[in-house]
Amino acid sequence: MQKFIILLSLFFSLTPIVWAQDSAKVWAQDSARKFSIEEIQRLGLEANGLVLAARSQVNIASAGVVAASAYPNPEVLVMAGPVGKRFPESITGPMADQRTVTVVQPIENPFMRSARIGAAEAGVEAGRASLDQVRADLSAQLRVRAYELLLRQEQAALEQSIFDLLKEVRRRIKLNVERGEAARFELIRADTELRSAENRKEAARLNAERARVALLQFTAGALPTDFEVKGSLKDPVALPSLEILRREVPAANPEIVRLQAEQERAKLRIDQERASVLPSVNVLYTNFQDTQFTANTAGLSVRVPIFYRRRGEIDSAIFDSARVRETLDFRRYEVGQLFESAWQALQIAQRRVDMFEGGLIKEAENAVEVAQAAYRFGERSLLELLDTQRVLRGILGDSLQAYFDLQAAAAEIDRLRAHYPKELIPE
Repeated sequence: MQKFIILLSLFFSLTPIVWAQDSAKVWAQDSARKFSIEEIQRLGLEANGLVLAARSQVNIASAGVVAASAYPNPEVLVMAGPVGKRFPESITGPMADQRTVTVVQPIENPFMRSARIGAAEAGVEAGRASLDQVRADLSAQLRVRAYELLLRQEQAALEQSIFDLLKEVRRRIKLNVERGEAARFELIRADTELRSAENRKEAARLNAERARVALLQFTAGALPTDFEVKGSLKDPVALPSLEILRREVPAANPEIVRLQAEQERAKLRIDQERASVLPSVNVLYTNFQDTQFTANTAGLSVRVPIFYRRRGEIDSAIFDSARVRETLDFRRYEVGQLFESAWQALQIAQRRVDMFEGGLIKEAENAVEVAQAAYRFGERSLLELLDTQRVLRGILGDSLQAYFDLQAAAAEIDRLRAHYPKELIPE
């Protein structure tokens, strides 16, 4: 019985520092390559198909500017055919052919042209903002998934350490029961605790694998399957002050920037439709030749909008501009609220982290030591001692979750202000 108590003393005196060391031993792989958070973000931004598709949209919009800036091509009309005689050949001469060549050059309305080019350029800005939004969203997801993998690995390592120790305790209890030094009820209780620890260990391991697969999915397979994340849940979170962020988020948020560009494009579309009401002019030149004559004529062709003045197209552009403006106002308010919510989540997570670092874990460890001493003197049962240890395990798990929540809240704020490693992204 004395050996059993000594074994329990060794088991319950273990601290989170020892578990952290075991965590490094369980998850360290010499053959695996370690990637920092920024490296994972870079690989994901380079390989993810959504980013590549958004970049193609920018190229399409840039091509639209070229098309909008082009001048209209001239039209050439050629007509030729034989000339039939109505009078005797002595009067008209011999039969011959005649041909007519007409060149029509449209003269574009400069007001409509400038509005069309401006709308196309605004489309490019909207495309770039959409690309930034895809990048910011993916970068934040990659960051959260990377820290989730670290969280699941820490939890799995913690559960593995508990399982290994309970397995050894169960083996010792079995020996004591066989020698008659302990009651068989202690072995039943140890078996129950061991099975529970084994279930938690397997669940934690599967959760870690699930987090690894999710990160591989977001990087489109750019990471090797045996990769490791070079980082920690305790990585420092560096953010500007609340006042600076409140000014920065509405100005830098990609969705707001995109809606602003779309609003400008909608306004220019109104100008384009109104300018199209003005008369359009075509310059014409005609060359006529037959056997006896050659004629060169020039003139103008003017289309006068008398019966229909594009009222439907103008109204459609006005209503579309109002739709974009209302969407912009709502999204600007909504993004502000999302930022305030993310900031409050950050503060809550920070307070929880400070609480755990401020002595809560140490108090739980001290409670385990007191329960251990009481058990030695027979003042507490083994079940009470295990309950105390279970409380410590729960506090350690909550502390890991608090660190993860802090990183997730910081990633959400960076997403709203489009803060990601832009310098690592090839254009």
